[in-house]
Amino acid sequence: MKSERFQHRHIGISTEEEKVMLEKIGVRSLDELIDQTIPQNIKLQQSLRLPEALSEHEYAEEMALMASKNRICASYIGMGWYDTVCPAPIYRNVFENPVWYTSYTPYQAEISQGRLEALMNFQTMVSDLTALPLSNCSLLDEATAGAEAATMMFNLRSRDQIKNGANKLFVDKNIFPQTLAVINTRMAPQGIEVVAGDYKIIDLKDGFFGAVIQYPDSNGNVVDYKGFTEKAHAVDCKVAVATDLMALTLLVPPGEWGADIAFGSSQRFGIPMFYGGPSAGFFATKEDYKRNIPGRIIGLSKDAYGKPAYRMALQTREQHIKREKATSNICTAQALLATMSGFYAVYHGPKGLKNIAKRIHSATALIADELKELGYIVLNEQYFDTLKIALPGGLSQYALREQAEMRDINLRYFEGGEVGISVDETITEYKAHELLAVFSLAVERMKVYMIDDLPEKMAIKDNFLRKSEYLQHEVFNMYHTETELMRYIKRLDRKDISLAQSMISLGSCTMKLNAASELLPLGLGGFQNIHPFAPESQTQGYTELITQLGEFLKEITGFAGVSFQPNSGAAGEYAGLMTIRKYQDSIGQGHRNIILIPASAHGTNPASAIQAGYETVTVACDDQGNVILEDIKAKAAEHKDNLAGCMITYPSTHGIFEREIKEMCKVVHDNGGQVYMDGANMNAQVGLTNPGFIGADVCHLNLHKTFAIPHGGGGPGEGPICVAEHLIPFLPHHPELDGSTVNTVASSPYGSAGILPITYGYIRMMGAEGLTHATKIAILNANYLAECFKDTYGVVYRGITGRVGHELILECRNVKDFSGITESDIAKRLMDYGYHAPTLSFPVHGTLMIEPTESESLAELNRFVDTMNQIWQEIKEVENGTYTKEDNVLVNAPHPEYEVCGDEWNHAYPRSKAAYPLEFVKQNKFWINVARVDNAFGDRNLITCLCDMG
Repeated sequence: MKSERFQHRHIGISTEEEKVMLEKIGVRSLDELIDQTIPQNIKLQQSLRLPEALSEHEYAEEMALMASKNRICASYIGMGWYDTVCPAPIYRNVFENPVWYTSYTPYQAEISQGRLEALMNFQTMVSDLTALPLSNCSLLDEATAGAEAATMMFNLRSRDQIKNGANKLFVDKNIFPQTLAVINTRMAPQGIEVVAGDYKIIDLKDGFFGAVIQYPDSNGNVVDYKGFTEKAHAVDCKVAVATDLMALTLLVPPGEWGADIAFGSSQRFGIPMFYGGPSAGFFATKEDYKRNIPGRIIGLSKDAYGKPAYRMALQTREQHIKREKATSNICTAQALLATMSGFYAVYHGPKGLKNIAKRIHSATALIADELKELGYIVLNEQYFDTLKIALPGGLSQYALREQAEMRDINLRYFEGGEVGISVDETITEYKAHELLAVFSLAVERMKVYMIDDLPEKMAIKDNFLRKSEYLQHEVFNMYHTETELMRYIKRLDRKDISLAQSMISLGSCTMKLNAASELLPLGLGGFQNIHPFAPESQTQGYTELITQLGEFLKEITGFAGVSFQPNSGAAGEYAGLMTIRKYQDSIGQGHRNIILIPASAHGTNPASAIQAGYETVTVACDDQGNVILEDIKAKAAEHKDNLAGCMITYPSTHGIFEREIKEMCKVVHDNGGQVYMDGANMNAQVGLTNPGFIGADVCHLNLHKTFAIPHGGGGPGEGPICVAEHLIPFLPHHPELDGSTVNTVASSPYGSAGILPITYGYIRMMGAEGLTHATKIAILNANYLAECFKDTYGVVYRGITGRVGHELILECRNVKDFSGITESDIAKRLMDYGYHAPTLSFPVHGTLMIEPTESESLAELNRFVDTMNQIWQEIKEVENGTYTKEDNVLVNAPHPEYEVCGDEWNHAYPRSKAAYPLEFVKQNKFWINVARVDNAFGDRNLITCLCDMG
C-alpha cells in the first residue's frame, strides 16, 4: 500500500502541504518550480534505473539475509582490527541514541557542551596513554593518521633542512602494510622520498626530516626505540610512532622515550571491526606543535560570566579558514566513534583497562608457551598481544590454514610462510582451547587442553613495563557502574541540540533524517564482527552489499566506476584528484599541476588540491554568485599547457544552478584538464541531473549528507568517488585486497564499510521515485524559505529566474550596518529558541546559509520562519532604540539556564523575553548550559586535556 512506503516517512511534506507552499512561491506545480530552477540542458530525460522500493520490513529481512552471508570467525588477524566488547550501556545510550548520532560538528559550542566534554575525555585518554600532552579529537583511521604525521614532520623542517632540500622520510619495514601504502600515496605528490628499511641500520644523516616506526610492531615485537629516537633527534629528524592504546596500559609510552608524535587507531576501545570501519584514528604530539597538528582540537575556555566552557580550539589551522594554507584537508573525522572509545575508558577506568590488557597478554603468553611445546618457533622476544610463528619442518602454511578455517578461525599469513596470532579482549578459555587445537592437530599432536582459567602471566621484561600512572582524572574513576555511566551520558546529551530536538538548518551540510530502519542493520553480528582482511569466501554478504551499492551510485551519478575507500568527503576529494593525477601520468601529461577552484568553493577543495601536489588558481564569481565563465576561459587558456583540472561544486556553494556549467566543463576539457565535481550538494541533483551528464570526469559523494549516514557530531563519514570509464584503472587499490599499493588512501579496502548499509537502505527503501521526489522537495523547501524571508533579511543570491537551489543565503550585512547586530548574534539568539544556527559567514562573510532538506515538515519550517521573523523584530527593537546596542537579547544570547533562573537579573528586558520569546518555545524549551563562549580566551590559554584543568 502506498501509505506504507518509506518515502512518506522520510519526506516531511505532504501532498496538501506541497500545494500550500507552491501557492506561496507563486507556481502551479512542483515540476514548474523545478523547470525554473534547473537548466533544461542538464535535466535527465529518463528516470533512474533502480530496483523497486522496499518497505522497512522488507529491508530488514533483506539485510538479515545479507548479514548471514558473512561468516563470523574467531579473528586472530590483528593488523589494526580486533574483536572487542562494546559495553551495552555505551552501545545503547550512545551508538543507538539519535541525540549523539544526529548532531553536527560542534562549531556552535554553547549547544554542544555534551559532546565537547565527551571528546575532551577522548583527548585526555589519548594524551595520558601516549604520554604526549596534545591530542586532537580523532582522525579518519590509523593509516591516514600516519600520513598526517609524515606531512606534519615535513612542514616542521628547520630553515636549514628546507634550504638543503631535506625530503626523505624513513619508514620502518615492520609497520602495518596498509599504513606504508597510504604514506607512500600521500608523500609522492609532495616530492617526498619514502625510504622503507630497518630502523636498526638506517643512517638518518643524509636528508631525512622524519621517521615512522611502530610500537609494538607489525610482527608483534616490543622494541626499545629510545636509542633510535635519540639518534634521530641528534640529526634534527623527528620521530612518529604508530602505537596501540591497549598495549600502552602496560608498556612504557612513546612520550617517555622521546617520540614527537604518536598515532594509531582506538578501534579496540569498544568499537566493532565493521569490515574495516568506522573507528577513530588518534594523534598526539608535543605542545610545541599546537599550530601544526592536523584535525580538530577540543579546548577549555570560559563563557561570558567566567564559567568553564568547552569549544573547538585553534580553528585558524583548519581548511574552512586557511583553505590552501591549512595544516590538513581534514573536515569530517570520527567523532561518534571517538566519543564511544572515550566512554569505554571512562567505564573501565585505569584499573579496568589494565586488567583487560593483562588478560590479553596472559593469554598470548600461554599460547606462546604451548606452541613452543608443540614444536613451533615463536619469533618474538618481547610481545604484548601478537605472535609471529615459524612452522615446524614438514608443515605447510596451506595445511595449517585449512585446519584453522575448518574451525572458523582466521590467522594472519605472512609471505615467508610464517603465521601470525593477535589476541584480543574476547579471548576465553574455550577460544584458547580451539586455537591451540588447530596447531596441535596440524602437527598430529592430539593434546587435550583443559584450561579452567587463563592464569595471569607476564612475559614482558621489566624495562618495557610502564611505571607512570594514567587516567587519574575523576571522570575515569567515577562511572564504573551502569547506573552511574547511564546518568553521566544522559547529563551530557541534555546539553546538545541534535535533530532529536529541532531542524538543523546548516547550509551545505544536508542534515536530513537518519532513519532508524536504515541504522538497525548495523547491530547485526554479520556486519559488525568481520575483519577487513578476512578471506573473500567469508565476506559474501559485504561483497553483495558493496557491489549492489556501487551499481546504484553509478546509476545516480552517471559514471562507470566507483571506489568506497575514501572515508570522508575531504578524503574523497583527495582520492579523486590522485586518480586524475595517475591518469594524466599514464598518458604522458604528468606535468599538469594547476587546478582551477572557484572563490566560492568549500575550504577542503584547495586544501585537498595542495595535498595532492597541485597548485591552485582561483576563479572569480560575479555579484549574482555565479562562476564567471569568461574568467574560467581566460585562466584555462592561460594555463592550458599545465592545466590538470577544475574543482567545481554543483549547484554552487552559493545555492545556484549555474546555467553555463556544461560550457565550463567543455572549457576545461578543451584545455587539457579533467573536471572534478564536489558532491557536497548532490542532494539537489539526484534523479534530476547528474555529474556525468553535466560533463564531469569524477565526483565524490558525501554519504553522510545526501545518502542519510548520520553526521555523528563530526563523523563517521564516507566519501566514495565515482569516475568516468577512462579513470577506472586509476581508482584506489589496497595491498590486502589486490596486492597493489597504487593510490591507497585508507587503512581498509572499503573505507568505513560498516556504515554502508545505511546508504544502501536509503536507496533501496526510497527507490527511484522516492529519491527524485526527495530532491524536488529539498528544492521546494529552500524556495519556500526564500519567499518567506525576501521582505526581511533578503536572499543574497538567486538564479536568473529568481529561484534558489536546495539552499539559500540570508543577507545579514545590512543588519550590522543599522543595528550593530552581527550574523553571530543571530546565530546565538537562535539557541534560545531551541535551534542550531545556519552556516555562519560561509561562503559569504556576514551571512547565514540555510539548507532545510526534504525531511522537515511544513510545521517545523514555519516554526523556523516564525523564529527568524521574531529575531528580525528583536533587531528592529535595537535599531529603534527600544533596547541599547550594548544590552539586548541578541548581543547577550544565548541565555543559559543558570542566568535565567538566578537570583540576579541585570538586563533591561525581562527574563521571559530571554527564555520564552515565542509560545512554542515553552512547550519544548532547550535549556542552554553556558553563556556565550569566549573563543579568544580559549586560544590564548590552551587547555586540551582534563589533567591540565586543575
